[in-house]
Amino acid sequence: MNFQEGETILIDKPLNWTSFDVVNKIRWNLKRKLGVKNIKVGHAGTLDPLATGLLIICTGKHTKLIESIQADEKTYTGTILLGKTTPSYDLETEYDQTFPTEHITAELMEEVRRSFLGEQQQVPPIFSAKQIDGKRAYELARAGKTIEMKANTIQVSNFTIDAARFPEVDFEISCSKGTYIRSIAHDFGAKLNSGGTLIALRRTKSGTNDIQNAFTVDEMLAKINAD
Repeated sequence: MNFQEGETILIDKPLNWTSFDVVNKIRWNLKRKLGVKNIKVGHAGTLDPLATGLLIICTGKHTKLIESIQADEKTYTGTILLGKTTPSYDLETEYDQTFPTEHITAELMEEVRRSFLGEQQQVPPIFSAKQIDGKRAYELARAGKTIEMKANTIQVSNFTIDAARFPEVDFEISCSKGTYIRSIAHDFGAKLNSGGTLIALRRTKSGTNDIQNAFTVDEMLAKINAD
């Protein structure tokens, strides 16, 4: 692999790592192995620390491809817990409200599931990296500031659910760039007249790139440092 000229690498991001943790780990090892002071390394689409799965890393001239890769449709699998909410819409923050779930039927869930298909407006979580007046939304949220998030247009091409472990609902979703799966979980619960929290998330596809072809971080470091 010619990392200096340019490579596109598929990484299976581990739990609790930031996307930048992965970039920095790979960059540090490349600089040491190649004996260079700097090398371009970037990722094509952030994954939250609590998410795992496909993270696309570009090096060298391939960093010019990042914008087009980010525009690709993404596919995720995960789990929504119904009946509870958190301020961050996931497990980054503590549960703050509890809601009834006894009224939720299979028919109601199917009706709500269908409502997410196609083009729609989505309000991002306040605990997100969206820029507001030059600051990240999550910085303002953690400081206790009142934030008004603007809705974005998103597209959902596929959304399937499995409620065999109710009130946990497993799902798979394929969606456009800019979709917040945490907001999908929160809104799914709200449309059921209950609450919803994202408790697990894994990215499995980005465009034609598939998690099945990804390396673990350790596997990629071994390739970089191989004699």
